[in-house]
Amino acid sequence: MTQNADDSALAAPTAPRPGTARTTPAGPAQSPPSSTGRLIGVDLARGLAVFGMYAAHVGPDPSQGGFTGHVMELAHGRASALFAFLAGFSIMLMTGRRTPKTGRAGRQAVAKVVIRALVLLALGTALTMTGTSVEVILAFYGLYFLLVLPLHRLGARALAIIAAAGALVLPQILYVVQHALPADGADGIWAWPADADGIVSLLFTGSYPALTWIPFVIAGMAVARLDLAATAVRVRLALTGVCLAVLGYAGSWVALHLVPGAMSRLSEVSWGGDGTVSSAWWSDTWGYPDGSTPAGLLVASPHSETTLSIVANTGVAIAVLVGCLAAVDASPRFHRLTRPVIAVGSMSLTAYVLHIAAIRFLGIEELPGPALHVLLGFIVAMTVFAALWSRRFRRGPLEWLLGKATKPAELIR
Repeated sequence: MTQNADDSALAAPTAPRPGTARTTPAGPAQSPPSSTGRLIGVDLARGLAVFGMYAAHVGPDPSQGGFTGHVMELAHGRASALFAFLAGFSIMLMTGRRTPKTGRAGRQAVAKVVIRALVLLALGTALTMTGTSVEVILAFYGLYFLLVLPLHRLGARALAIIAAAGALVLPQILYVVQHALPADGADGIWAWPADADGIVSLLFTGSYPALTWIPFVIAGMAVARLDLAATAVRVRLALTGVCLAVLGYAGSWVALHLVPGAMSRLSEVSWGGDGTVSSAWWSDTWGYPDGSTPAGLLVASPHSETTLSIVANTGVAIAVLVGCLAAVDASPRFHRLTRPVIAVGSMSLTAYVLHIAAIRFLGIEELPGPALHVLLGFIVAMTVFAALWSRRFRRGPLEWLLGKATKPAELIR
């Protein structure tokens, strides 16, 4: 079974159930394996992103070190970047992946994206106001959808150029804007609602500011435009992903060691971590740059909002997606073994909201920090739920509701 983003804010359009045929007027016809595998691979990537988000929220603290700490650190920031990247993929799936929808179909698709964005803004705000320790990303996602929607008709090359330009320029603009904002933060309508993320937070000061996260979304849109069934395209994408990751992380390491005083300055002004600044080229355990020095722009830790972190995390996202696509296509056995994870990815909105609700219900306040068995419990519970649900229903519960919410778009002529 695979269920996709035409029915979910965080998943991809519906594909046939694995192993089933698509019926045509002339009789049963097998769906092209590459097409089906392509969509299933996207759901697999989403499933991995869900588990990565769980690890970042309820997994052991990476600062504990050792093998477990390093594995947990791999999820921090990179899972949310993968989600943002795949959100761009979803936008193109809804509006026409290889060729943009036009006419009435195009107008309806755009309206559906707008409705989804507004639902995500409302749902994310509501979840934030529950008071959990999780930095809820859904409201930010809703804004991303609205900001990048005008680009949905562009080709892969143009989108890639815009994503690259955004990665190069927007972090520097964010640095300037944050310095220009009042020291005590925005107030009034710009900070409403008080217990959630207002427009200033969503754009500039929150945990996932749109100014530096939309390059992930646009990069996902660019990749979605490509012929992902072609082996040559996949190979080029894989090489691009690896090169971007190396460029971002290695570039940060080199910059931190070669720029005079960079590491010493960062060790004086970072906040939120208890690790050493020597890990700032890839890890959040050292903390986060507080914006008081340009040296903060040299790090590539996942939540640093720098050019190098965007480049590196985009590379990781591309590599993960291509790996999932290739693995699902290449090995039916692998496909069968990963069906439970694919089921989770096919209802990623439900999976995300349920884990926020579980954190609230269980009263988990220190994030990250719970023992490893807590993380495993979350993963197992969601995997079992998704696997059982997908046997009876094509859509996750929240994906079904979201599909109903977009029905008014079909009235557009």
